Amino acid sequence: MLLAALLAALQTATPVATTAPSSSPSPSAAPKAEQWSIHGQATDVQQYHGEFAAAYSGSQSLDPNADTAKTFSTTLFLGLRLWKGAEFYVNPEADQGYGLGFPNPPGAPAPYSGTFGVAGYVSGEAYKVGSASTYERVQRLFLRQTFNFGTPLLTVDPGVNQLGTAVSPNRLTLTFGKFAVTDVFDTNPYAHDPSNDFMNWSIIDMGSFDYAADAWGYTYGLSAELYSSRSTLRVGLFQLSTVPNTIAIEPVPFFEYSPIVEFERRTSLFGGRPGAIKALVYGDYGFMGSYADALAAAAGSGQPPSTAAVRTARHWKLGGGVNAYQELAPHVGVFGRLSAMNGTYEAFEFTDVDRSACAGVSVDGGLYGRPNDAIGLAGVVNAISAPAQQYFAAGGLGILIGDGALSYAAERIVEAYYKAGVGADAAVTADYQFVRNPAYNAARGPVAIFGLRYHVQI
Repeated sequence: MLLAALLAALQTATPVATTAPSSSPSPSAAPKAEQWSIHGQATDVQQYHGEFAAAYSGSQSLDPNADTAKTFSTTLFLGLRLWKGAEFYVNPEADQGYGLGFPNPPGAPAPYSGTFGVAGYVSGEAYKVGSASTYERVQRLFLRQTFNFGTPLLTVDPGVNQLGTAVSPNRLTLTFGKFAVTDVFDTNPYAHDPSNDFMNWSIIDMGSFDYAADAWGYTYGLSAELYSSRSTLRVGLFQLSTVPNTIAIEPVPFFEYSPIVEFERRTSLFGGRPGAIKALVYGDYGFMGSYADALAAAAGSGQPPSTAAVRTARHWKLGGGVNAYQELAPHVGVFGRLSAMNGTYEAFEFTDVDRSACAGVSVDGGLYGRPNDAIGLAGVVNAISAPAQQYFAAGGLGILIGDGALSYAAERIVEAYYKAGVGADAAVTADYQFVRNPAYNAARGPVAIFGLRYHVQI
């Protein structure tokens, strides 16, 4: 109730939430630094799929019968300037609901267990922890310090987790505390915000970016971003979960952790239109099981393999990818992502994708006189390694998938959406996703998923 009351009291429109402030050239004197801010959002997503063909189903399958699921979230974004260049942010949030999954899988802890059945999962608003009742958490709590190397020349507009100020093109930005790795890394203006643009996990992020996170997508860590006029170097160090894909974050520094490096080069193609290409590499170091070890341990037992049974030592798992976007003409942009990770070990935090390739186009409604509207179309192909294929074929379970058997084929997904703005602060989005070979299983699907999203951000 407190969140809802505060949210209703807010009055200032804002752009998409991020911990990495955007900036633009300022033709006049630097603006006065904003001292504090309060913004909020509410997002409701309803998704539905009809009956689809399935030769068999497992405990982490998408239900082959017609099904619908709903999620709701509301968030406050509070910001305060502490001293020169220092900003503090806290984001309390209330969540409710489940993602699509299997309504009554064997041994389920609740009547409905969602967020299962597709590796490139279909809703970025659905967490791995669902609840029929509303619950509250502080999702972000972090400090950002910026050191300018020269006279501030760029205006940073006020927004969500972004106090209005001015910065130098040459600067160092440090972020420390609890936040999402993807607040800083793998960002993309056309596909990165499931409350405003695409919703599929492997479209809004690199499918093979197994970044550190709890079951809601947040963790503790620090990042450093070194900006120049044409490029940015980002490095980060973040805590993994104590156990893969669980709620608790490892409390001991440098025991189970993930370092990340990303280099961004900004472009000005097609007559000086903005774009960028980013190259990212990361490592996960923690207790994770190998697929081969899990298969060997289960051999002859009559039981399915389990990576949980072979998490006896810490290992390094490496991965990386390329993320690019480019404006082609006013209000029209394209984007793409390629990513891969070591498929020897289980996915630790994100989802069961070892290889992923994505491309799409985004059209701003300003092209046809509706500046608050947007259209998006994208496709993605996800794959897993040979050891992972053998593991799932033997009945193993992953983070999101596990049908009890596997007739392997690459997972292919197309997503299209139309967002209709309702004034400057609200939008209603119709979303459609077509998933062929859900969970890499040619014996299941294809399945069409229809979504309706309501979003208010003020």
